[in-house]
Amino acid sequence: SARVSPRRRLIDNKQIQTMSRRERHRDDDDRRDRRRSRSRSRSRDREEPPPPSSAAPAGLPVGMGSTITPPTAAAYGGMMMPGAQAGAMPGMVPVMMMPNPLMVATAAQDKVNRELFVGNTPPGTSEALLTQFLNGAMRRTKLCAADAMPIIQCRTNQKFAFVECASIADANLALNLNGIPFMGSSLRVSRPSKYAGPHVPSKTWQELTGQTLPVGLTPVPENTSPAEDKVNRELFIGNTTPEMTESMLTDFLGKAMEQVGLATHPGNPITACRVSGKFAFIELRSKEETANALNLNNIPYLGAQLRVGRPSKYVGAQTPHGNWEDILAKYMSGELKLPSQGGAPAAAPAPAANTGVPTRVVELKNMLTMDELTSDQDYEEIMEDTKEECSQFGSLKNLVIPRDGPGATKIFLEYMSTDDAAAAIKGLAGRTFDGRKVEAIFYDETKFANKEY
Repeated sequence: SARVSPRRRLIDNKQIQTMSRRERHRDDDDRRDRRRSRSRSRSRDREEPPPPSSAAPAGLPVGMGSTITPPTAAAYGGMMMPGAQAGAMPGMVPVMMMPNPLMVATAAQDKVNRELFVGNTPPGTSEALLTQFLNGAMRRTKLCAADAMPIIQCRTNQKFAFVECASIADANLALNLNGIPFMGSSLRVSRPSKYAGPHVPSKTWQELTGQTLPVGLTPVPENTSPAEDKVNRELFIGNTTPEMTESMLTDFLGKAMEQVGLATHPGNPITACRVSGKFAFIELRSKEETANALNLNNIPYLGAQLRVGRPSKYVGAQTPHGNWEDILAKYMSGELKLPSQGGAPAAAPAPAANTGVPTRVVELKNMLTMDELTSDQDYEEIMEDTKEECSQFGSLKNLVIPRDGPGATKIFLEYMSTDDAAAAIKGLAGRTFDGRKVEAIFYDETKFANKEY
């Protein structure tokens, strides 16, 4: 090979180094250009909107006539407005479906129309047993289909219960169970006090089946309209004097009926009394005892002879009856016999308990225990059932059942009038709950308003 001079070798090395530097600079320039290109591309991606999924028709702005995919939760960092539906556009106010007040009220009234009150249930009656018994009775008497379950729910509480029927028609038919014997009691099946629908005629269990009431059971009143029922149980008392008070008339006439056997079962048969000047009205607990009380006509009291008769608005059949002289003569001769005691005179009624100064507030004792107030669910049910039961005596304004403090286990009822409160005391005093005798007295309205229980 040709010999290369040292000078030539030096020149060649310098050229090679120069070329290498140029190539490196060129490579650096290329890398910078590529980085700038990528940066500009990303910037355009951020600034420009995405193209539509399909081309818009000619003459329309971009987006019109094309399919637009609504943003999802992911498009907003996984967050959606409360109440917003999937696919809703951002910024749009979500439309919330509010309940229709008319529909809510209709549903509540429908439930009331499907409910029935069942009284005189023995203590400890289970809901399942009562439901099964009543359903079986309706199937046996063909008040429903052989495989039907007309009664779908039951709530028991002490000596009464509430049942809910599958339909209003089932509830109307179940009224015919009124008076059915159950575990030594005659069940009172009727509408609840808050029922405001039309009166539906019905029979008693004895009328429906032709069976007689077992010996020892107390008959229950028939299911009549509230207005008709009250007129049939009211009597007019004439020739009263100013000194005769409601309590005096109630006590005197009630004792007279018990003494000579005009009361069909123990206790004062008079449940309410209203005095107005020279006359009064009394209300009795049954139509049968009301008819019997007509025999008190001309009974002497405080120097006056009381006139006892039907009120002017009574339009029912006239009931044959005698006067007090006739009844007293029959009683003294032994012709008049007590229904349950074979002619023996009735025991003298115990003196009426001192219920205090009449007010609109009633205090009940011995109805509850602390164990019954522990559970929130049990407490709510007790409140509901107590309100249902005590509203039948009058317009109940307020109900308070303290869960602690000195008033715990007591029940306080505030009525719209003292007459309503007095009716509640007469209806509740002396009842027994789980072997405890209920005490009912008037309570000071000022203490009640200050929550001094």
